[in-house]
Formats: sequence, structure tokens, C-alpha cells
Amino acid sequence: MEPIRLFVPYGAVGLGIAEEAFAEGMKMKPDIICCDAGSTDSGPYYLGTGHGKYMTGALKRDLRRMVVGADQLGIPMAIGSAGTCGSDEGVDLNVRLIREICAEEGIRNKKIVKIYSEQDAQVLKKKYRSGKVHALTGAPDITEDTFDACTHIVALAGAEPFQKALEMGADIIVCGRSTDTAIMSFYPLLKGADPASCWHAAKIAECGGLCTTAGLQGGAFLELDDKGFTVKAVAPGATVSPYSVSAHLLYENSDPVHLTEPGIQIDTTHTTYTAVDSRSVRVEGTVLTKRPYTMKLEGSGPVGYQTLSLVGIRDRAVLRELPRFLMEITENGVDKLTKMGVDRKNYDFNLKPYGYNAVSGLPVKDGYIPEEIGLLLTVTARDQALATQVAKSFNPLLLHYNMFPGKQMPSFGFAFSPAEIERGKIYEFKLFHVVDVDDPLELVRFVQEEI
Repeated sequence: MEPIRLFVPYGAVGLGIAEEAFAEGMKMKPDIICCDAGSTDSGPYYLGTGHGKYMTGALKRDLRRMVVGADQLGIPMAIGSAGTCGSDEGVDLNVRLIREICAEEGIRNKKIVKIYSEQDAQVLKKKYRSGKVHALTGAPDITEDTFDACTHIVALAGAEPFQKALEMGADIIVCGRSTDTAIMSFYPLLKGADPASCWHAAKIAECGGLCTTAGLQGGAFLELDDKGFTVKAVAPGATVSPYSVSAHLLYENSDPVHLTEPGIQIDTTHTTYTAVDSRSVRVEGTVLTKRPYTMKLEGSGPVGYQTLSLVGIRDRAVLRELPRFLMEITENGVDKLTKMGVDRKNYDFNLKPYGYNAVSGLPVKDGYIPEEIGLLLTVTARDQALATQVAKSFNPLLLHYNMFPGKQMPSFGFAFSPAEIERGKIYEFKLFHVVDVDDPLELVRFVQEEI
């Protein structure tokens, strides 16, 4: 069969690409331009609020390239997980930007199909009661009330909703939360390419040029047929190798051989990766097995309010005995609050010494004394007022605590004035589960718009 060509310009809409790389990708004459537009990398806030994390100007810049490029070649374009978290708000924002772009560029006669994947808690509660919601590894324990505790829940769409949108005549597909690979696999699957290769190729290209030496600014190009697929570097001067291609199956995937997606699992045990030249790699031998069709659920909801304080410390005497310093501040802070009648059950806090072990929390090597640390106090409570009052209670300790009685009182430096920074409402992921569905389209909704 004639190869089916896909251009994946970005790791996510909003991350950008070098202008010359996008131009090269267009010269390779793709049949579709498609890419991811979301992530859970930056935590539960975005799904909890439904808001996106990328700058609106960056979204519009990246969408403009896709909309104009697809129009010039007369091909479709598709994005998934719109608005970072894939909320309905994210879908609507991206469509609004696309409409603005079309108006500014004089592009007309386009059909947009919006795919919404936000979920109704009541529908999912019925699924839960019938035993159709299952925990993934590491998922929190849930009850029926968990669904109501989430402000936003999304179900990750597979390939079928994208295919339905294309069958509806879509020139532009904007989908809510979806699996990263569904966005790239749906088109070649519909056109008859080898199914295992469609999913495997989509996994390799999900982050754009990350499978090449150009990185995220380089884009990726796929050619698929009934035997396998070829990955091509796009950016001028970029290369791709069997190592860089095969390694990407490890990215955000706990199994380096298998990849599980809605209704399928691929096995790369006997897959071959062959360098065609320095800019392309041929991949063959991946196999696919069918599995029960499930959709991953992600849900986020509020868990309180936070206030921060950040203080810089360079005192060598303190830094030589940092574990003791942190312990004494903790004990003195709790004791002070308890004596003022603040119940320990109503707040939580931690002290992270950046420059020491704040990232890992692990013990440091013997004898390590940092030049300085940034000590971050994070207080979480049921409301903002309490969180801030607890942080204020710690203020004198963070500024002047003296663990050497009889010696001069030290002074440390707050990074800001006022020292207390109110973060507002905070969120946590409450759902990390899959739900059984009888129909891949069961939990998504389609809306058509005309330009």
C-alpha cells in the first residue's frame, strides 16, 4: 500500500517548534497534521480547575501553524487533550482560538468537530456500583462519594472518537482528554495500515521531535504501511537512530516491551529497528492483541488551602546542623500553636530545605554542608485564613530561631514581604482508574461547528 504520512509538529500545543522544522515537515507532504495538547505533568490543579497551563499566545501561535498548514495542503488536522487537562473549557478555548485564526487568515468553509470527554459523576457512580470501575497501580482507595468530590473528571478517549469525527466530515478535530497515542493512531488505522504499527508509531511520535536529536523543537514525521512504519527526523540537521526510537517506549510507560491502550496491547518483543539512514529508522515486527475496552479516568478535586513562606539561610553554624535545626523549628512551631489553642488535626505543614535534600527527601552524604539553603514552609489547612495564621506563627522562628543559647541571635532572609504567600485552593488527583465501556463512543460527546 502507499504509505500514510503523519506530521507531528509538537510534543504539546504550546511548546512550539523551530520555524524551519515546521517548514520542512510541510515539505514532506503529510496526509494529516496531528499532535497532543495536554499533560498531567504539572499536577492536579489544572484538571481541578479545568484551566490550561500554557500561555494563550503560545497556543494560538502553534495552532496557527497547524490550521494554515493543513488548509494549504487541503488535509485534516487533529489535537487531543485540548487545554492541557482535556476539560470542556479546554476544548472550547482551542476552538475559539482556531476561529480567530481562520478569521485573521481568511480561511473559510471548514468543519470543526469538537469531542468532549468530561464526565458526569452520576453516570460514573452507576458504573462504580456495577463493578465497572477498576483501580490502576498506585491509585487511591475510593468510594462512591469520590466522584462527587472531584470538580472535574475526564475519560481518556481512544482512536474511535477521532475516527467518528473524521467520518462526520471534520477538517479540524479538537478533542478533550485522550490517550496520547490515539491522536496519532486513529488516521492510519482508518486508512488500513498495520494496526500494531499504528499504535507503536503513535507512541514513538507522541512527543514530537523528542525521538530525534532535535528534541521538542524538531517535530517528527511518520510513514505507515501494511508492514510497519518509518520514523523520520524533520528539523534540518537532526538525526534519528534505532536507539532513540526504541527508547521512547520507556517514556511514561512502566513496561519497556508492552504498551496498553483502549482495547489493545502491543508487544515489541520481536520488533526490529533498522537505520535506513541518519534521518530515518524503519520499524517492523510489532504485534497486537485485543483486550477488554476500558477508558482511563482522571479526577481532581480540592483538598484545602495553602500558604507559603520562603526564607534564605547562609549561617554556617546552622547549616552544619541542619537536621537538628529543622527538627527544633518543627517542635517549637507545633508547641507554640498548640498552646494558642490551634488543634494539630486542623493543619499540616512541611519544611523543605532547597539546596540540601528538598527534592528527594533522602539523607545526604556524610559531611555535606551546603553554602546556603532556601527553606520553604508549606502550610495546608481547611481554609485560607487558618493556613495563613499558622504560617504567621512560624514567622519569628523562620526569621530568628536561635538553637545556640547564649550566642547572638541569628537573622535569616525572607524572600518576600509580606513573608506569607497565599496560594489559594489546592487540588489532588482523586481518580486514577479505568472504566469498562460497551462502546468506545459511550462516554464522549460530539458537537459540530462550521467556519
